[in-house]
Amino acid sequence: MAFQIVVQPSGRSFTVEGDETLLAAGIRQGLNMPYGCKDGACGSCKCKKISGQVQLGTYQAKALSAEELAQGWVLTCCATALSDVVLESKQVSSADALPMKKMPVRIAAMEKMSPDVMRVFLQLPATEVMQYHAGQYIEFLLRDGSRRAYSMANAPHTLDPDSPKLELHIRHMPGGKFTDLVFGAMKEKDIQRIEGPQGSFYLREDSAAPMVLLASGTGFAPIKALLEHMQHKGITRPTRLYWGGRRPADLYLHDWVLAQLAGMPHVQYIPVVSDALPEDAWTGRTGFVHKAVLQDSPILSGYQVYACGAPIVVDSARKDYIASGLSEDEFFADSFTSEADNASA
Repeated sequence: MAFQIVVQPSGRSFTVEGDETLLAAGIRQGLNMPYGCKDGACGSCKCKKISGQVQLGTYQAKALSAEELAQGWVLTCCATALSDVVLESKQVSSADALPMKKMPVRIAAMEKMSPDVMRVFLQLPATEVMQYHAGQYIEFLLRDGSRRAYSMANAPHTLDPDSPKLELHIRHMPGGKFTDLVFGAMKEKDIQRIEGPQGSFYLREDSAAPMVLLASGTGFAPIKALLEHMQHKGITRPTRLYWGGRRPADLYLHDWVLAQLAGMPHVQYIPVVSDALPEDAWTGRTGFVHKAVLQDSPILSGYQVYACGAPIVVDSARKDYIASGLSEDEFFADSFTSEADNASA
């Protein structure tokens, strides 16, 4: 049975079929609904249910608390409709929707950036055009049917029309099905299949608010794409970039940031290291990266925040920043959930 889903305040509507999730149905019909992991782990797809009945599948408590559930919030990535439904999501629009495509890609180059981070370049087919927003991600389609998601680290305008390549930053998770392959048997010229673009993490260019860009580890990948996009478009909003890692080596493109920002005087860069050792000779900021933001700006009302990285960093930032005056509608996140995160659901 098909049901009608209406999203306010945009007034856009779509139909959902059978056991199809609300998110899957919306994406299929061209709505750029907010989402991240699509596994009930990150909470990025959370919407307020105004009316109607849904059934929620498996999800993690940190993505949707019991209190939020009681208040009518739902995760569209794991919700199926039991009736017509009205949702509230201020992020839904039509202008930003881009078509998703499945395509083969060739491993064009691999570069080890740190002991556990590999930069991988994917050669796109010359006959395929992938449109995407800086900050979005693609998924690898593995042979057993599973998927692994990674953000594009280069902005769309950097793609060579004659030889387009996507840049990814992949962290090794020992025992991980895909990352063990990347750091083991994968080699240049190998063929993989991907689907994209995906995700609702991209710059909201209709705002003039000052921005905080927050990254932990390889969460820097989509932030790098945002920086490239900002420079290309001449966006000069006051911006502070916070990039955190356990040790200085985790800031694997530190020199690139310094070079990039030499031409972006409106952007301030604050690297933060949490567990530096004496031999690192680190003299910069220390501690938890999301707390460094609050040390510099205890009141975040009037800001926009774009946060990427480990779920604990993104979740802590969301909670603490909203408590410090940030509007919940101005917090945009891409939480890098792993299979270990999903398994704890």
